[in-house]
Formats: sequence, C-alpha cells, structure tokens
Amino acid sequence: MTNGADRATDFDIVLVAQRGRLQYEALLLVASLRAMAPDFPGKVYVAEPQPGPLWPNDPTMTGDVRTALTEKGATLLPFENTAFGHAYPHGNKIEALCAMPGGRPFLFLDSDTLITGDLSRLAPDFDRPAASMRRTGTWPEQELYWPGYTATWKSLYDKFGLEGFADTLDTDQPDEYWQRYLYFNAGWVIGPDAPAFGTRWRDWAVDIRDAPPDELVLQSLDPWLDQVALPLVIHSFGGGRPGPDLDGLDGDLTCHYRLLPLLYARESDHVVQVLEQVSAPNKVKKLLKQHDPFKRMIYQGRGQKVRALFDQDNLPKPERKLRNRIKKEGFWMR
Repeated sequence: MTNGADRATDFDIVLVAQRGRLQYEALLLVASLRAMAPDFPGKVYVAEPQPGPLWPNDPTMTGDVRTALTEKGATLLPFENTAFGHAYPHGNKIEALCAMPGGRPFLFLDSDTLITGDLSRLAPDFDRPAASMRRTGTWPEQELYWPGYTATWKSLYDKFGLEGFADTLDTDQPDEYWQRYLYFNAGWVIGPDAPAFGTRWRDWAVDIRDAPPDELVLQSLDPWLDQVALPLVIHSFGGGRPGPDLDGLDGDLTCHYRLLPLLYARESDHVVQVLEQVSAPNKVKKLLKQHDPFKRMIYQGRGQKVRALFDQDNLPKPERKLRNRIKKEGFWMR
C-alpha cells in the first residue's frame, strides 16, 4: 500500500496542446520539466483534441512536434470534444481531464507554463482540490442593475445544492469585494482523480451555460465559463483555496507566463534564464523557431528589448499599462 507521503509526490501532469501556438508552448513546458525536474516520477499527458463535429478545422498537432514530445517522454492523449470545441476552446482543459486515466492524483497545467524548479518536491494534499490564485476580479462584472457579488455567487451554489457557501468566503476581505469570494485562475488545478473531477466540471459548466440562474442575466460567460464553474466543483470535492503546501505553484516551481512579452517584461531573472536555457538545444530550437513570436522573442533578442523597458521591481499597474507600453514600442506579439 502507498503511504500518504509517497502518494503526494507520485502524481500525473496533464496539459492541452493543439496546432498553432499551444503546441510550441507544450513543447517548451515539457522541455522545462525535463530540465528542472529530471526525477519527476509521474506521467506527463499532452491531451490533444481530435477532429470532429465541434472542430470545423483539424486541431491536431504537426508531426514533428508530436515526435519531439514523445521523445521527451510525454504520453499523447487524444480526446473527443463532447460539449465545447471550437466555440469555446477554454473547455478543452475540462474535456481533457475527462479523458484521463482514473484513480491517479493530477496536476493540470495550462500550456503557457514554464517549470522553474523541481516539481518532485511538490507534496500537496491531492484529496483537497485547489487551483491557482494568480487571478484578477474578471468575473462577475459589476453592472448597473446587477444583484451584487454575494447574490450572484450564492445563486450558483444553490443551483447545484451545495452547502457551506458561507465557509467559502474570505472574511478578511470586505463584503461585496471580489476577493471575498472563491474564485480561481484555471492555469493550474490539482485533484485526486482527473476523470471524476473533469466530468463534474464539464456537466456543471454546460448546465450554467445552458440554464444560468436569473442572477447571471447581465453576465457574460465567455471566456469565463470554466472559471465560473471551477470554484463550485472544487468546493463540492471538499477543496478550497490553496494552502502553503502549494506555494511552489505560481512560485519557485512554476510560472504561468501567458505570453512571452509578458514573461520578459515582468518575471524574475531566474524565469528568463530557465526559458532561454531550455529553449537553446538545437532539437528544441529548430521547432520553436517555426512559431514567429518564439523566434523573434527568444532567438532574435526582442524579449530582452522588452525586458529593458521595465524595472521589474516597479512595474506599471494594471497589466493593461504594461501591455500598452510594449505595443507602443512595437514589440507586442502573441
């Protein structure tokens, strides 16, 4: 029998990749994992949506990238979209979890993530699901005649018969302030069983999309649907905000950079060093250079020019100002 300490460090990673930018991000993520956590004991699944009715164009990766991923020990995981697809690609992460083998602790990572430390040191309680707190107050949006944060969120807990809404509140934050309410970025998610978690996440997201409570009448669910359903699912499995055992995620073990201009502008010297180190080997470089933003940012020095624009200890806020400065200088790419 596996004891708790062993189980904590023995988990699988899943990410989504498809043709275009995501396949190159996935290759970079896997390359950084192998460089920074060479003794990671779990499997790495690269989930790939397949052509079908919900994908009018073929979303599968190119053969050279697929080969490179498998050479680095990744397991390709084809999956069919049953609920989302091209109309809502954020749903890929949900449907990928549904396709995973059952009975194993999992860590889902967005493809635009860099492994910056030894993930083998990560030892969280996977029986208490959690997700990234590196988020802003993107949902719900304050509207003139809306019912407020409490009524909006509580309507969702009530919709699915979830008890303990009051227990999800961060009472150190003021009433009707967005940080008081359980809300995550879905850039990373952990849990004890991927298909069980993913199936509930899919079913509840579809139910919210197709039959939202009246309190959501003024709210947009695109692109926020996955992050609206996520706190409900995490709470239903007995989880909540991440504890100190997960500080390494969005900390010294991973960096969810989102786009390379943002990475160069605001992340630490260590993150930039890891990026340039893991992208340097010729086999990786040859492929990453096929994606123009990677070619220009990493290999032609545009990223370092972006970095020179900012004092990383005194960055402009909000992020929009940072983006606008990069665009003004003509260095923005995505």
